[in-house]
Amino acid sequence: MKPFVQALPPAPPARLAPEGPPPIRMAANENPLGPSPRAVAAVQAALTEIHRYPDASGAALKHALAARADLRPEYVMLGNGSDELIMLICHAILGEGDEAVLAQGSFISYARRIQAQGAIARQVPLREMTHDLPAMAAAITPHTRLVFICNPNNPTGTTVGATELLAFLDQVPHDILVVVDEAYIEFVTRPDFPDLLPLIRAGRDNLLLIRTFAKIHGLAGLRLGYAFGVPDLIAYLERTRPVFNVNALAQIAGLAALDDNEHLVRSLAHAARSRAMLSEELRALGLTVIPGETNFVAVAVPDDQAIAVALAQRGVVVTPLSGWGLPGWIRISFGTDDENRVCIATLRELLTNRAAG
Repeated sequence: MKPFVQALPPAPPARLAPEGPPPIRMAANENPLGPSPRAVAAVQAALTEIHRYPDASGAALKHALAARADLRPEYVMLGNGSDELIMLICHAILGEGDEAVLAQGSFISYARRIQAQGAIARQVPLREMTHDLPAMAAAITPHTRLVFICNPNNPTGTTVGATELLAFLDQVPHDILVVVDEAYIEFVTRPDFPDLLPLIRAGRDNLLLIRTFAKIHGLAGLRLGYAFGVPDLIAYLERTRPVFNVNALAQIAGLAALDDNEHLVRSLAHAARSRAMLSEELRALGLTVIPGETNFVAVAVPDDQAIAVALAQRGVVVTPLSGWGLPGWIRISFGTDDENRVCIATLRELLTNRAAG
């Protein structure tokens, strides 16, 4: 056994869900409106063909994604969720003793995938709950091989603007790969949010953008992510993936979801409404809420672990952020309108009882 793998947190045990009504799931940033209806119809139509292996190259989906990004298909890589892409990137880039720079208080998978390679995660604290890009640039050493930037950031929902991010990219040595995770890009309304695709088109070979169908498109259960990069980088990373890493139904669903503009518009409108409602109600409870541009909010609470446990016991599941490097904060994913109201009412009751007790 490799000691650095043994040191990783163990996988959760396999447990059947308890009997009774299912909990309200507001912990995984899923789309509460469900999957794209077009994707559902396409999957249903393809079910009789699941005895066939999928297209190992994912050609149709790659062509569709490339066309929307004004790129050629060889600029696109598909993954079994963006988390697999993160794992493959670390496997391809990092060796034992190498270093990767990332934010402390960002997507929890980065540090775990780095550690699984025997590499060192240089975590830079957030500044005002946002990536501190100057400090991250200063953390780069001759041993650095990889940088992760989550924009918008999970779990805080904050963003960095174009001027700041482009200045950071100009400071990174050419032989260090910068991975910008844009899993929540569809939710962004910030006018100066960085559009990095022109850098890819121009041949920036140490930049990789990763995105997902799990969030706005509602396909989290099918596991489908993708990346944009220059062809030489994509071809190199492709060498690390399993042959049939993206299943046939995921590919078909992804193609259909790309054309479901009605579902996209409805999902964005619901996210904006949920963000406004939850932020207002949480602040009315005297809590600090981070302004964000995603499908969740991060909120400060007296004890994130205790609050999360107490909410779960009352049927509402949220994410405590101590394990993400942000003690005293929870992340609340947007639910349906009814679920959002139940969450606020439950949290209000819980905080009132804590104050009285």
